Amino acid sequence: MALELFRIQFDSCPAYRRLCEMSGVSAESVRTWEAIPSVPTVAFQELELSSIPAGDRIAVFHSSGTSGQRPSRHFHSRESLALYGASLRGGFERGVLGLGGATVGEDGLQPCDGEGRALLLSLTPPTGSVPRSSLVHMIESMMGRRGGVGSCFAGRLREDGSWEVGFEEVRRVFADATDCGRPVVVLGTAFNLVHLLEHFEDAPLSRPLPAGSRVMETGGYKGRSRELTRDELHAGISLRLGVPSWRIIGEYGMSELSSQAYDAPVAGRGRERRFGFPPWARVLAISPETGRPVRDGETGLLRVLDLANVWSVLAIQTGDLGRVNGDTFELLGRASSVEPRGCSLMAA
Repeated sequence: MALELFRIQFDSCPAYRRLCEMSGVSAESVRTWEAIPSVPTVAFQELELSSIPAGDRIAVFHSSGTSGQRPSRHFHSRESLALYGASLRGGFERGVLGLGGATVGEDGLQPCDGEGRALLLSLTPPTGSVPRSSLVHMIESMMGRRGGVGSCFAGRLREDGSWEVGFEEVRRVFADATDCGRPVVVLGTAFNLVHLLEHFEDAPLSRPLPAGSRVMETGGYKGRSRELTRDELHAGISLRLGVPSWRIIGEYGMSELSSQAYDAPVAGRGRERRFGFPPWARVLAISPETGRPVRDGETGLLRVLDLANVWSVLAIQTGDLGRVNGDTFELLGRASSVEPRGCSLMAA
């Protein structure tokens, strides 16, 4: 399927075809999915890597970079947004809500209707304030599908374009959920969560969040002064919110992709967690010296091949360092030569 999609994109996306031809690659010369030419994320800043005609584009997602950095652009039509939605729902429901398969697992949130559903609380601003954020689009989509009555956005957009958390709204939602015993799914960037924990240090919650509550965190700290290790962040969430560590889920995504990866515990490896994409995406670790995949367990730059990226480019070369182990991977951070970017940069 990846090879078939590559050949379609080679023919239908002029900018991608030029990049391939400059590297001496033709549609016929690629024989394996691992050899499909990738496009670095920075190329989305300069080129229109899309086969969607300008008149059919109804949305564009931008990367969130440092001040003065031109954002990446991922264009969408109605058809591509529908596929994007199907992809994100499948990953989110399994990776965050634990709703894999036809039945709800022991750790899953019951997908009941109306007031019985879990509350989804986003620490980001709503879509109307940040219409070009793929993260916020994802959260809004899941609120409409899985969020119970009272699910909401608690973030706000500052005048300088950064995001801040509305602590009074967060406390109201937490109190309502605790009073009626409804689980809460808190969704936010790492820096959103740091600010939330700082708030609760000064004014602690009187009761932990209800059983079954969980937290999804995404983004890093590059470019900001306040940093916590992942273990420190998760320990703070468990202490301040009462959410156990195994219900704190990391999300890995970017505006150039249409699928997201979520982490999960590794059986028999203590607290070790690894990320995994849904079955329609693959990840490779690439040697920066040779441009070829390294062996399992070796460090390289992560390359993602996403079959849900039908109308742009399926092979995306990131600037993130990681180690691939079979179908899962560890995220080690940004390569030192790559500009900082990501949703956490929107949180001051």
